Amino acid sequence: MALAVGKPAPAFTLQAHDGSKVALKDFRGRPVVLYWYPKDDTPGCTAQACELRDTFPKFRASRAVILGVSADSVESHAKFKRKYDLPFTLLSDPDHAVATAYGVWQRKKTFGIAYMGIVRTTFIIDKDGVLRAVIPVKRVAGHASAVEEALAELGSA
Repeated sequence: MALAVGKPAPAFTLQAHDGSKVALKDFRGRPVVLYWYPKDDTPGCTAQACELRDTFPKFRASRAVILGVSADSVESHAKFKRKYDLPFTLLSDPDHAVATAYGVWQRKKTFGIAYMGIVRTTFIIDKDGVLRAVIPVKRVAGHASAVEEALAELGSA
C-alpha cells in the first residue's frame, strides 16, 4: 500500500547506530529526510550515503534531519557511520515492521532470484509530521539533489 502525500507519516521508534531510541515525533518542528537503503557498506548504499554526507551542509540551512534506515544491526550501522564519517543518524529496522508501514519492504528480483528486501526510497516529512514527498531512487547519483529540491519546495510551501 502506497502512502499518501499530505497525510501523516507513519509513526515509529527505532534503535539508532549509537544504541539510543529514536522516534519520528522527536523531530516535530523540523523537516525529516527519511531515506531507506538495502544494506550498509555495499557500493550503491555507500555512494548514496556519501552523496548525502557531502551535501549535508546544504540540508542544515533547511534545519532538515536526515535519517537513514535499513534492516542492518545497530553494530553494522555504527561501523558504517564511522567508516564514512556520516553526519546523520542511521536506524535499524531488523524485523521490517517500519519498512512495511512505509511500503518499502517488497518482493525484489535480482538475476532471476526473487527475495524480500528494501526498495531504495526517500520520504520528505514536514515539521508537523506530514508526508510531503516520496522519492523513488532509481539511480543513486543525483539523489541528494532530488532531496535538496524537495526540501526547497517544502520551504516555499
